[in-house]
Amino acid sequence: MRRRGDGIQHRMVTPPREITVAPDRFEITSDDAVLVTELRSAIAVCIYDAVEEAGALLHLRCIVRVSKPADMTDTTLATELLLLDRCVEAMRETAPAARNLQARIFAHLDDHPMAGEVCETVLTLVRHFLVDGGVRLLPHEVGGGPARELRFRPSMGWVQTR
Repeated sequence: MRRRGDGIQHRMVTPPREITVAPDRFEITSDDAVLVTELRSAIAVCIYDAVEEAGALLHLRCIVRVSKPADMTDTTLATELLLLDRCVEAMRETAPAARNLQARIFAHLDDHPMAGEVCETVLTLVRHFLVDGGVRLLPHEVGGGPARELRFRPSMGWVQTR
């Protein structure tokens, strides 16, 4: 017997819960939730499986160092790669039946003249890691200007930035 409030009308009028994702962190959801973050000199990796309706949002900072802006240390890149690996692994543990992982990448550049070069280094690393892990890459977006809010709803496969 159905309980009152469990029908489709209830789900349509009740907004999904929001989960905020801090910089250098990731969050995973297998229910109808919206993952939210603010991109300010950062990269967001949105990974999801539309069939399993599960997804993850990884928020990586992309900071330009004043001393050597174009020089990213091995430690920095290794740390970001480790975080990406943990995110993908946790996503696979949360949704073990997921066989159609897809990813969209969004980047926000600060106004430093070397920001594009630094960001491209991290983006290349992320893209290669995802492709090697069997994740299908969807079109990515890179932009500057004011900070951008990103809202990702894995169960529906949509991402909104503003």
